[in-house]
Amino acid sequence: MIDVLYFAWVRERVGAPRERIETEAATVADLIADLKSRDDRYAYAFEDLRALRVAVDQDLTSFDAPLAGVREVAFFPPMTGG
Repeated sequence: MIDVLYFAWVRERVGAPRERIETEAATVADLIADLKSRDDRYAYAFEDLRALRVAVDQDLTSFDAPLAGVREVAFFPPMTGG
């Protein structure tokens, strides 16, 4: 089981701040493909990956990061300074 967290507009599009899912995904990209196939709201949330960042177990990483042994994946828009 993996905890998937959604922040900012990603959370709004998915309709939940977090969920626990069981997946056979090997990478973050595979997880996204799995989520997109579940429902249109996920397809909408993940339609432009250039507008997303991902953290695996609280470490910023890339979409090709492996998921073996991972407990948490978080999706969020890029941060801006201020």
